[in-house]
Amino acid sequence: MARKTTTTAQAHAAPAYLAWHVSQKGEKSYWNKVGAVWAHKDGKGYTLQLETCPINGRIVLRTPLDDDRQPEGEGRS
Repeated sequence: MARKTTTTAQAHAAPAYLAWHVSQKGEKSYWNKVGAVWAHKDGKGYTLQLETCPINGRIVLRTPLDDDRQPEGEGRS
């Protein structure tokens, strides 16, 4: 059985950021949520928990939106 690495505090606290995998197809960007980031209690670091690990594109960290929807037009290069 896989070990859970999320602490109890992390499981109940809202993440500081959401992690998004952004891939580019021509002029269009596709955003898929892949994880979340929590700040350490001492303020000296972060924990990144990925549900999947993309092998292409980029990972963008954004503050969560109230309704947890995909950012529109964000992060375009």
